[in-house]
Amino acid sequence: MIYYNKEERLKKILERGDVFEEKYLQIVLDIITKVKKQGDSFIREITLKFDNYDIQNGLEVDRAELKTAYDSLDSEIKEALEYAKSNILKFHEKQLENTWISESGDGTLLGQKITPLEKVGIYVPGGKAVYPSTVLMDALPAKVAGVKEIVMTTPATNGYINNIVLAAAYIAGVDRVFKVGGAQAIAALAYGTESIPKVDKIVGPGNIYVALAKKMVFGKVDIDMIAGPSEILIIADETANPKFVAADMLSQAEHDELASSVVITNSEDLAKKIEKEVNLQLEKLPKKEIAKKSIDDFGAIFIVKDLDEAVELSNKIAPEHLELAVENPKELLFKIKNAGAIFLGYYTPEAVGDYIAGPNHTLPTGGTARFFSPLGTYDFIKRSSIIQYSQARLLNDADKIIALSTLEELIAHGNSVKVRTD
Repeated sequence: MIYYNKEERLKKILERGDVFEEKYLQIVLDIITKVKKQGDSFIREITLKFDNYDIQNGLEVDRAELKTAYDSLDSEIKEALEYAKSNILKFHEKQLENTWISESGDGTLLGQKITPLEKVGIYVPGGKAVYPSTVLMDALPAKVAGVKEIVMTTPATNGYINNIVLAAAYIAGVDRVFKVGGAQAIAALAYGTESIPKVDKIVGPGNIYVALAKKMVFGKVDIDMIAGPSEILIIADETANPKFVAADMLSQAEHDELASSVVITNSEDLAKKIEKEVNLQLEKLPKKEIAKKSIDDFGAIFIVKDLDEAVELSNKIAPEHLELAVENPKELLFKIKNAGAIFLGYYTPEAVGDYIAGPNHTLPTGGTARFFSPLGTYDFIKRSSIIQYSQARLLNDADKIIALSTLEELIAHGNSVKVRTD
């Protein structure tokens, strides 16, 4: 697990999300085409095939079921979800943008109008695990932004959706929930069917079929990002606790076999202790086999000469989650250029961000933190420019507009100014 020569291992880690898309593209394209043409009838056919459920028994979850699911929660779980909701709302309220208008003395008015999206779809994965936290993280920022209707889709094997997921939908204020998953759910949200409404934007993670479907419908609707395998990177110095670091590596490795857990340290002694701890803690995990394969295939402890080199390597990787397990994390913070979320200090494991701290856990993966941001309220609004010219200002700028439009051989553009100024 310890690597002194980083290049080959790093290449394998960075390329692990590169899927031979041709294997899946045609399948996903066929699903999208059939949903567009056949609507609910194809949704029924494919849901019966893969989820063993006939949607004629109920495609949409009644809102009363959401309330019943919430009421049935253990008080401890209910309290945890409500606490998470409160923190998520507080954090995302600080992200809100406002409409602004600037007027000058010559009658010119310029500005920007902020408008919430009308209708948003959130996709919540099923299958391997239960993700009520994803419901909160995807729906609550949309609520804060002012989205009028939130539509949720999630797989329902044998027609069953976990009660905690339904309760989370109730807590987050999701308006409608449908029992459909996979690429067919994405297509239904993008194009609409007899039962499932067309939305303006689709957010949320999923498997390769979901990811490719989101990629294919982008342009017809907006999407948040293409989510790949999850990852954590921990920069640790000699003061870090090897038990903490090992536990954080495994917290990511248990997600799935393609998850990546990387440590970068300037202490060889710490590296050896972390490696030992990983092996000890691995034996106690319920998802031992998944975590072990993830660590074996895409885990690494890289030894570097100093923390500056560690930061340089981290910026190259651009991780989804970055922990700074060092004596002075704030000294490194503003040297970090590329990371989805940054966790400072020994007592800030990634799990606090996943569940209750408040910042969103829907984060860019696979190096896309170089240009993507975490999900936020800004993902659920659109911006319109506002422009008003006075006659005097148009007269003042006319020659410049006409010159530029002539340069581009767009004569009618220039004429639209001339008829107002001649």
